[in-house]
Amino acid sequence: MTATPEDRIHSLAIWRGPLEIAPLVGGITNRNYLVTNDGQRFVVRLGSDIPVHHISRTNEVAASRAAHAAGLSPAVIYYEPGILVLDYIDARPLSADDIRTPAMISRIVPLIRSCHRDVARHFRGPAAIFWVFHVVRDYAALLEAGGSRHKPLLPSFLDIAERLECAAGPFEIAFCHNDLLAANFLDDGKRLWLIDWDYAGFNTPLFDLGGLASNNEFTEAEEEAMLEAYFEAGVSNDLRRRYQAMKCASLLRETMWSMVSEIHSDIDFDYSSYTAENLRRFESAWQSFRNS
Repeated sequence: MTATPEDRIHSLAIWRGPLEIAPLVGGITNRNYLVTNDGQRFVVRLGSDIPVHHISRTNEVAASRAAHAAGLSPAVIYYEPGILVLDYIDARPLSADDIRTPAMISRIVPLIRSCHRDVARHFRGPAAIFWVFHVVRDYAALLEAGGSRHKPLLPSFLDIAERLECAAGPFEIAFCHNDLLAANFLDDGKRLWLIDWDYAGFNTPLFDLGGLASNNEFTEAEEEAMLEAYFEAGVSNDLRRRYQAMKCASLLRETMWSMVSEIHSDIDFDYSSYTAENLRRFESAWQSFRNS
């Protein structure tokens, strides 16, 4: 008989007495549960390595520990291959509407800057490099080999990625989160937390900023405010164009991530609709970049 997720959670030796287990919504690369034990609450994440998405759970745990040490993320309570137990934070995940408000942007930008500045100081062991242009090329090979319905788009995607890589340099490198979806920010009423370090690794900060803006559909004015807050200065035309190139690359990667998930993921999620939405956003951003 195949063990259920609940069986796997119950089998951990860290618990004292009976457990209450409830699934948490969200999570499209893992399954998440709220566990109550001995008067305390924990988040349990079930998920193995996902080579097609360059996800290493060992790297995720190391990044999670470093982010906690930097004061950004909840504590890691326990880890073994396939299962991660985190301290529970009584907080609400943000929505895109939340993030787009000027007040929230002013709170989020220092958190992102702290990620880029502080997490690497606490990271231990081999660290990943998340290079979006390599990811795009690897995704294209996976989609070709897997007979994806999106194969006709791949030559164009690869050509665009090459153009964007040229346009986005020179590159500053920092330790980045690389998946700044709204739900990965938690607000406990006093402060913000940044969670889910599946894709964390060294990258250019412009990728995180572009991902934040594209994932949450910032207006041009909101993008300008974000960049000015992050760099604490006016935005030059050169920086703006490099940023726009990385934003396009972020949207291309998210689109191809979903295309790969269509043929490789067994999680119950509407990847086809997610692909269509991100493809729309990418095509719009690419046209704006070309016309700029």
